[in-house]
Amino acid sequence: MRNPIGGHVPVAGGLATTGLAYARDLGAETVQVFVANPRGWATPVGNPAQDEKFRAECAAEGISAYVHAPYLINFGSHTEATTEKSVESLRHSLRRGREIGALGVVVHTGSATGGRPRAEALTQVRERLLPLLDELTHDDDPFLLLESTAGQGFSLCSRTWDFGPYFEALDAHPKLGVCLDTCHIHAAGHDLAGPGGAAQTLDLLVQTVGAGRLKLIHANDSKEGVGSHLDRHVNIGAGHIGAEPFRELLAHPATEGVPLIIETPGGKEGQAADVALLKSLRS
Repeated sequence: MRNPIGGHVPVAGGLATTGLAYARDLGAETVQVFVANPRGWATPVGNPAQDEKFRAECAAEGISAYVHAPYLINFGSHTEATTEKSVESLRHSLRRGREIGALGVVVHTGSATGGRPRAEALTQVRERLLPLLDELTHDDDPFLLLESTAGQGFSLCSRTWDFGPYFEALDAHPKLGVCLDTCHIHAAGHDLAGPGGAAQTLDLLVQTVGAGRLKLIHANDSKEGVGSHLDRHVNIGAGHIGAEPFRELLAHPATEGVPLIIETPGGKEGQAADVALLKSLRS
């Protein structure tokens, strides 16, 4: 299908046992999972039986899978302990991604802390992150998908054009891609709700990183207005973006074959409604 639609699913109790059961209740055609505590540095080993069951059932049902790396990761940090832990945490997510058959691992692009210039922070991003990309030598290794932020603080990447220096720092590595979060990009200043706003934003992204680099979309409406720099997700159609821009997004050439993952509130019922709404906009 042109755009598989699904959601981020809970996995406490087992990737397959809990995660895929939840995905089926959502009517999900694609899923995203955490493979570690998203707000910690732990790097737990997987459950081989659950890993194999997850891979097999995803393959049998045609469900594509993605991993979201922990939120604490920041390769632009001025703190050595944070950068060291970021390396180990992301290496763990990439390894676990391969073990469960994930197509991509999403990581936030981070910020330049400690009052350092952006260029200095991006030099550090290169030093710490490029070696991890070079480790992705297996055919079934996942892509590393950069997710921009809403532009709060000293963000290294929030607008579409910010991906340019980030990709340049990483030599536009062949295993590098983009995860576009609609709430983040709207809050950062790209007006998805304006006339042709979604198409214009996608055009700018392609101009910046090239065709084929957009690998995943986090489909979330925004509780706050354009340019607010606040990351507040709400259900599709209930925020400042509205439902129609998602129809525009789904019809754009840059999203051909790109899955949409919702990360919206409302529990299973609210998320199932979002999945159903996006499917209706897709058609």
